[in-house]
Amino acid sequence: MLVVVLLSGGLLGLLMLNTALNEGSFELSRLQKQTTGQTDQLQTLQQQIDQASAPDALERRARELGMVPGGDPAFLQDDGKVLGKPGQAQDSPPVKRSSTELWQQQNRTAQPSAPASAAPSPSPTGDGTVQIDPAPPATPSAPAGGSPR
Repeated sequence: MLVVVLLSGGLLGLLMLNTALNEGSFELSRLQKQTTGQTDQLQTLQQQIDQASAPDALERRARELGMVPGGDPAFLQDDGKVLGKPGQAQDSPPVKRSSTELWQQQNRTAQPSAPASAAPSPSPTGDGTVQIDPAPPATPSAPAGGSPR
């Protein structure tokens, strides 16, 4: 009788232990699925943040709020001197971002009304290279209020 009770007790103990391990396994599986779902949500949110913090998105949002690009900046040196003269912010139309749209627009505007000097012409040597007239030199503007260190 004692042996039967001990064997029955051992069998019930093993059954309880096996049930507890299976319950832990189900809990682990549920938590892994939950972690996968939250990781996907994190990646989606991170992608939305990246898109919203892109320069063109920030510019669009700033324009929606009525902001315009700033003018020329002025810089303060350590000794208190001011370099440059601050300019007023001026509203201007936004620049096209797509390079294909930009090229198409340039081709449409450049072909009908382009002056002969701006069009590329073959070099006189006839070696197949293209010579393009250089752009006029830009006038350098010196900052007012001193020179940089």
